[in-house]
Amino acid sequence: MTTLPRPIDFYFDFSSPYSYIASEWIDALAARHGRTVNWKAILLGATFQAAELKSPVSYPIKREYSLHDFERSARFAGVPLKNPDKFPIPTQNAARVFWWLADQGGDRATQWARNCLRAYFARGVDLSDPQQLRQLAEDFGIGADAAESVWNDAAWKLRLKQENEAAIAAGVFGAPFFMVDGEPFWGNDRRPQIERWLEKGPF
Repeated sequence: MTTLPRPIDFYFDFSSPYSYIASEWIDALAARHGRTVNWKAILLGATFQAAELKSPVSYPIKREYSLHDFERSARFAGVPLKNPDKFPIPTQNAARVFWWLADQGGDRATQWARNCLRAYFARGVDLSDPQQLRQLAEDFGIGADAAESVWNDAAWKLRLKQENEAAIAAGVFGAPFFMVDGEPFWGNDRRPQIERWLEKGPF
């Protein structure tokens, strides 16, 4: 009996520019090597707290470099990105909708994630603004009222909390974060190492 290759776990945050860039290449990279991807929405705030870290833009000495590197990294990857006027933002509502869609099966959750990431980083849609998120949900086809009901539902609030806790328990402390055959890779710049691992195995 042939054992199928293990999926790649891809942890991302809707307010992470490097997650956005990685979201544009991870599925194609995985597919080239016969892998699938498990997308997992998390909140960086929760992982930062667990790891006693802060966002790089919260440090004055890192902020300007980080903002410059977000756009430079996107240009290098051929991905459109314009640093949002409001950054970073809380993204728990978009993440709760993601997990609601994920439980329905299919690839709608992944499509929602891509749609939200592109909306925020390429078009400046503020995912933390309920009205803008409602409009995004309406345009996406899940309905503004349905989406708002989900993100206000205690069950989906708990689900996201549980997913954050599971990610932290797995050793996730930032985003994007990848688990490949149990091997952790942190950051969009780990792409060459991930590809090398998938192509030739552990190193």
